[in-house]
Amino acid sequence: MARIKAAVIFGGTAREHSLSLASAAEVIRSIPKDKYEVICIGITRKGRWLYFPGDVEDIADGTWEQDTDCASAFISPDPLYRGIITIENGETTIRRVDVVFPILMGKKSGDGTVQGLLDLSGIPYVGSGVLASASCMDKSHTHMVMDDYNIKTADWRLITQREINDLDNKCNAIASEMDFPLIVKPANSGSNSGTSIAANLDEFLAAVKLAFSSDNKVVIEKYIKARKLEAAVLGYDMPVCSPVGEIRNPDRTYDPTDFNVSTGDDLTVPADIPKDIEKRVQETAIAAFKALGCRGLARVDFFLTEEGELLLNKIGTMPGLRKNSVFCCLMKELDYSHNELIVELLEQAVDNADRNY
Repeated sequence: MARIKAAVIFGGTAREHSLSLASAAEVIRSIPKDKYEVICIGITRKGRWLYFPGDVEDIADGTWEQDTDCASAFISPDPLYRGIITIENGETTIRRVDVVFPILMGKKSGDGTVQGLLDLSGIPYVGSGVLASASCMDKSHTHMVMDDYNIKTADWRLITQREINDLDNKCNAIASEMDFPLIVKPANSGSNSGTSIAANLDEFLAAVKLAFSSDNKVVIEKYIKARKLEAAVLGYDMPVCSPVGEIRNPDRTYDPTDFNVSTGDDLTVPADIPKDIEKRVQETAIAAFKALGCRGLARVDFFLTEEGELLLNKIGTMPGLRKNSVFCCLMKELDYSHNELIVELLEQAVDNADRNY
C-alpha cells in the first residue's frame, strides 16, 4: 500500500520562526513513517521556500537551510498538479502531495496567507482556513466577532492608520473612557512584539506609536489582573475541548525567538478551579471556535478575574506542537499521546477535505 505523502511546512518570516522549527521537528518525529512519506518545506527568515531532504535534527537546531541539498520549491496554485514544484539546476520536478501540515505562526505565515495558497492548490491541510486564521491573528476582528456572539472579552478600543494624523486627540478620547493601566498592542502580531503596558497618558501615546511600527492597526485593552486559563479545542463539526489548565506565571514574557521557550513549562493541569467554571471555560472555548470558523485545532486563552468573571483573551489557530507545548499537554489529558494527536490532525484534514474541494 502506497504511503500518504504529507508535506510539513515550517519556518517563516515572522518572529515565531524558531518556535515553528521546534514544533515541526517534534511533529515530524511523531508522524509514523510506515504510513506517511514526509516531505519537508522550509521558509527562511527572508521568505525563501526550500525543499529540505535532510535530517530532522537540522530543523530542530535551526541549521536546516545550510544543507547543500536544499532546492528552491513552492506549492503550485494550479490544482492540476496538487503538489510541490522543486527547481534544481534549472530543472523542475513536481512532487504530488496528499496533505499539508503548515506549522507556521505569526504574520505572513499563520494569518491566512499560506492557507489561501493551499486553498488554490486544492491540497487538504491541517488547521483553520483563510478567514478563521486571519480573524484570530487580527485581535480587533477577534474582539468584533466575540462581541457579536456575546462572548466577553476585556474592554477594548481600536486605532487605525487612517487616524494617525489625529493621534493625540484619539488617545486623549480613549484615555477619558478607559482607566489606566492599558494594554497597547499591534492588531496583527503572533507574539508580544510591540506590546506595552501604559500607566499614564504619556506612556499611552508612546505605546501606540510603538505598536504602529509593527502594524497598521492598534488594539487597546483594559489591563486585567487575573488568572490565565487555557483550553485546547480539537475537531471540525463536533469539536471537543480539553480539561482546563492554568499558566502559573501569567505575567511572564516569552521570547518567540528562543528555540527552547514553551509556555507548557508553566502549565498546571487540571487548573484548581470549581467545576462550574471549568464547564464555562470549555463551553465558551467551543463557542468561540465555532463563531470564528476555526477547524482542526486551536488553543484558547482566558482570563479569570478575582470577581469570577471569565474573559476570552485570544485564540491561536496554530499553537505550538512540541510535546510540552500547552496544546499538547492539554490534549494529553484526553489520552492523546503526541503521536496519536499528530496522526489525528492529519487524518481529520484528509477526511474533511471534500467540503472544501
